[in-house]
Amino acid sequence: MTRERYELWSFHGSLTTPHLIIPNRFTLKHEGLRNIAIIAHVDHGKTTLVDAMLWQSGTFRDNQDINERVMDSMDLEREKGITIMAKNTAVIFGDTKINIVDTPGHADFGGEVERTLRMVDGVMLLVDAAEGPLPQTRFVLSKALELNLPAIVVVNKIDRQDARPLEVVNEIGDLFIDLDANDEQIEYPVIYAVARDGKCTLDLAGELTDLKPLMDAIIGSIPAPEGDPDAPLQILVTNVKPDAYRGPIALGRVIQGTVRNRQQVVLCHRDDSLTKAQVSGLFVYEGLERIEVDSAGPGEIIAVAGAAGIGLGESIADAEDPKPLPPLHVDEPTMSMEFRINDSPFSGREGKYVTSRNLRDRLMTEGENNLAMRIVETDSADTFMVYGRGELQMAILIEQMRREGFEFSVGMPQVITKEVGGKVHEPFELAEVDVAEDYTGIVVQKMGTRKGQLTKMVNHGSGRVRMEFELPSRGLIGYRSEFLTDTKGTGILNHLFHEYRAWAGNIVHRTTGALVADRNGKVTGYAIVNLQERGELFVGPMDQVYRGMLVGENSRDADLDVNVTKEKKLTNMRAAAADSFEKIVPPRRMSLEEAIEFIREDELIEITPSSLRLRKRYLDPNDRKRNAMGKAVTVEA
Repeated sequence: MTRERYELWSFHGSLTTPHLIIPNRFTLKHEGLRNIAIIAHVDHGKTTLVDAMLWQSGTFRDNQDINERVMDSMDLEREKGITIMAKNTAVIFGDTKINIVDTPGHADFGGEVERTLRMVDGVMLLVDAAEGPLPQTRFVLSKALELNLPAIVVVNKIDRQDARPLEVVNEIGDLFIDLDANDEQIEYPVIYAVARDGKCTLDLAGELTDLKPLMDAIIGSIPAPEGDPDAPLQILVTNVKPDAYRGPIALGRVIQGTVRNRQQVVLCHRDDSLTKAQVSGLFVYEGLERIEVDSAGPGEIIAVAGAAGIGLGESIADAEDPKPLPPLHVDEPTMSMEFRINDSPFSGREGKYVTSRNLRDRLMTEGENNLAMRIVETDSADTFMVYGRGELQMAILIEQMRREGFEFSVGMPQVITKEVGGKVHEPFELAEVDVAEDYTGIVVQKMGTRKGQLTKMVNHGSGRVRMEFELPSRGLIGYRSEFLTDTKGTGILNHLFHEYRAWAGNIVHRTTGALVADRNGKVTGYAIVNLQERGELFVGPMDQVYRGMLVGENSRDADLDVNVTKEKKLTNMRAAAADSFEKIVPPRRMSLEEAIEFIREDELIEITPSSLRLRKRYLDPNDRKRNAMGKAVTVEA
């Protein structure tokens, strides 16, 4: 793309001339540019649609080897099949450049969606033709409507056997009305698509073609960005990415003015302080590449090198006439989790970064780069509180850190409470459940025990029932695995923060106790055979254990100290065939998400690059008894 392409501006669409000769008192439109974000619930096909748009715009060669879901560049994204971090790309359609932001679809990463919506002038709302609008659909659309962004609706996966596109379009219309969309926002175009095949149509009765109707809708419905290229420079920073060669690179949007390579600027921080800096590199997006350019005008999404020290949601301004932009803010966290150093007998064996200083530096960096997370230091130098949106967001951070070589331990997730009118209030979730008709009874029963209230039930006649519940956030901690077991793996559970309400009372988190190792050593098959009737074991023969480590789930509600290292006495008698270890049941190896759901308040998860171990907070059984007695006295008082 040529430099002239970025310097062609129009006066409200009627005058086309290089911006350098237009008086700076006018507000101008960049007609050759569109900025759009793709928003949807998780797994509705956002990243797949971006793939198709990149291919059909000629971004890739016909013989180029490109992975599916090319925008999901993180290892965790490709493994889990979800988008975690918002990413930028751009396609050229005719004479128009379309900047596209692919946003996450899971509620826990709503902070990514909130800040990236500030970079665009419109949104493309993607909805599954069978599932229809889900909780995260409501969340991302409400944020877009609050910013007065116009929308294009894409009903995806119309080739599914259970697709019901017309009903879904009506549900989307009801959602717009329910979210108080204005008259202009409710006049949105509807595109029917099969993103996997790269095809779409404006009419269900019509033939599916390529994505040209979608591209035309973007250019026709999404307004061109506005701004005065000769005004004092203002850049809103929405992301900061590390770079081994150029240092931190700030991603953002030029609000007004023109930024030039090697230009002197000031960094405007949240505390109203200003720092001088120089643009050492200026880039725009073209396909999946960052292309270095000499200048960029209002509306362009750019990457700036040389802005070391800039934070998310802050701004870059003109050095001679600095006019800071209001810093970005996102919704407050609703959940906290304790991060602390690993002090188990196995500490330091597997990790590269094991000290409290390493842990603090990494968490503080995360807090600077993620607006939806907050890091708080505690009275103990070895313990930190991490505040975020949900269990999945916490699990992703933990998994990233362990892959980087960190060794630490984490506690049970806790909800963040508020005091309103002298009463304790807690966060409530709106949970949407989609299950087969046979499982509705067990789901309603389990939701009831977790203080859930059924507010809506819809049966589409396809053999599946959709139900909506309102329940405390802590009622969902540890429920997902139980829900999948109850529905034989066929149920779908989605939830979204709803509001703060009065404390709902006690909720039983786990009805079973734990089997706890009473000594250090190596697990033996002989001990396992004799302990299997006590409950389900997490360890197998030859595993190393230590005193206080959780080695299984007790079938009763109390904890039980056991010896899993016991060996059979040697005698001169031959062992009978019944002593063979064919009776050993394979151990239950928990994933990180399952472990987070399983632990209680007095338990921790030991995280290392190669292992996950569950343990008691106090390893010595006498210390555990003293702590339990102290809590009981406090409650009585």
